[in-house]
Amino acid sequence: MGPPMLWGAGAVTYKLSCPLAQQTGLGARIVTSAVFFVVGTGLVVHVRRTLLRELRQVRKVAGAAQSVLLRPPPPRIGGLDIAAAQLSAERGAVVGGDLYDVTATEYGVRAVIGDVRGHGLGALTTAAAVLGSFREAAHDEPDLTRVLTRLDRALARHLRERARAGHPSAGTEPDSPVAEEFVTVLLLEIRRDGELRVLNCGHPWPYVLRADPAPGGAAVRVEPLSCGEPLPPLGPFPLPADLTPSAHGRLLPGDALVLHTDGVEDARDARGRFFSLSAALTECVRTRPVSPQAVLAAVFSGLRRHSGGPPTDDAALLVLHNARQPAHHQGEPVGHRAHPVV
Repeated sequence: MGPPMLWGAGAVTYKLSCPLAQQTGLGARIVTSAVFFVVGTGLVVHVRRTLLRELRQVRKVAGAAQSVLLRPPPPRIGGLDIAAAQLSAERGAVVGGDLYDVTATEYGVRAVIGDVRGHGLGALTTAAAVLGSFREAAHDEPDLTRVLTRLDRALARHLRERARAGHPSAGTEPDSPVAEEFVTVLLLEIRRDGELRVLNCGHPWPYVLRADPAPGGAAVRVEPLSCGEPLPPLGPFPLPADLTPSAHGRLLPGDALVLHTDGVEDARDARGRFFSLSAALTECVRTRPVSPQAVLAAVFSGLRRHSGGPPTDDAALLVLHNARQPAHHQGEPVGHRAHPVV
């Protein structure tokens, strides 16, 4: 506040004590106007610099929050090449309601991707609660079902605490926005032999990039990985008692999984047409080997071209590429269930 006060005091002193400022002639008025114009310009420049400095500080804090919440995964985990990124719908924003993480455990590589309903600080804290629970449960629980149960309990506890903070005198109110909040979650496990098990709670199914292991084989095929209707999102409804992960065969060496949030395929162009993630992946791998970073760059580049800029919703991608050495007996490829779903 020092410079603005000095400039203001100088302008007032000039007006009250300078003989020239008391004159009413044209020259005196021009000089007086010039003095106040300089003072006003100085104030505007000072305020602008202050706001820019504070904006840079806020972005640094947001970047630090992103590095804690959505930690960039290492390039390789448990024999899998990894790439992940988020494209925010809001200009200048670095953290949204999307979440993802990958970790290597004694039970295999486990990954989660999800999407919190809504935006803003509430969505950010909800994503943090879910990710924090995953990072602990993924190592503690041998059963993938128990991991999902831990995520559901952590979310319910978080929403109760938010509702209690919003209505300290009465618990959760039926019409509270917190009571309507939910999170879509896709939880998967890739074991050492490539066996893939998935639990899907209202989230878009991923795509499989399946390589032909034969020398000179056909180009990489892009196929959706699906197993019927997913479970309801976490939050509004309790998990079913007979919860069982679905088996999807094996992720063979050279194969890749592309996990995404609904902001990718919900993006529209100027004519209202949805973005085709399948077509973008097919074009990406048509003439080049599968590379997680290349897939990530190609999809986001195509998404920006399709939307004419940032999408209207946050979009996140997580690519898992099996870079392990082929074994003699690999079993069924991913997408073909080794066992019927219970």
